[in-house]
Amino acid sequence: MSGTGTNAEALFRYHAGHPECRFVPALIVTDAPEHSRARELAAAWNIPLVEHDIRAFYAARGETAISLVSERRRAIRSEWTEALRELVLPWKIDFGVLAGFVPLCNITADLPCLNVHPGDLTVETDGRRILAGLHFKPVETAILAGHPALRSSVILAQPFEGSGEAEMDSGPVLGVSRPMPVELCGESPEALAAIQAGRSRAPYRDRLREVAAHNLERLKLCGDHVVFPRVADDFAAGRFGLDGGRLCFREAGQWRPVRTVEYGEDGRRLLS
Repeated sequence: MSGTGTNAEALFRYHAGHPECRFVPALIVTDAPEHSRARELAAAWNIPLVEHDIRAFYAARGETAISLVSERRRAIRSEWTEALRELVLPWKIDFGVLAGFVPLCNITADLPCLNVHPGDLTVETDGRRILAGLHFKPVETAILAGHPALRSSVILAQPFEGSGEAEMDSGPVLGVSRPMPVELCGESPEALAAIQAGRSRAPYRDRLREVAAHNLERLKLCGDHVVFPRVADDFAAGRFGLDGGRLCFREAGQWRPVRTVEYGEDGRRLLS
């Protein structure tokens, strides 16, 4: 985790409240020990903590930024990831959950890693996932496209090369939350589109960003915190599989190919 850890906290609460839960939180890993809530959550939930400060790691090698725009920074990321491997190896982790873990790293090549995303990654145009992207982008894209509802997705994160842009949000979509109606906060679609058209340089502090932030916060509660722990539970139970690259789900002892699985807060699943 890199920030507030609300998704991690949702996983811990789910585990504590469901005696039959198949996953066990074994370790918290943070790349931002001084700025995240990792220490607080580790103490509150009595979970071991590994701190691996990525900014300090880069700074010690003369870099002030951690982006993957240069070969040198990508080489440092590989070094950082190798050190991370050594730190988590003694814990014998079966799979990882990227609960707000910001930096791309190829720990995903070593063990399965689940990641939650604030957009419905089953929505495609010409084979491209149109709601991929970081931070506010998926929500803003959905709002500007006139989507009536938002969903969170849980994917199996993939290893990356280079800048990682090609692999971002590209893994199998294991689960999605139920649709959450969009709230435009009194704005019209036309007004929000005009704001987007008039943007120049980030960071944006406009009404479109405010509307997106409002919906993103709602989606955390209605989407992330519902679908993430339930997918993790089913993953730990061995209910997901791949057959020739196609996602499959095991229900009542039978495997069936699926596009994804929709999860509700009531625990019900809808296979599609």
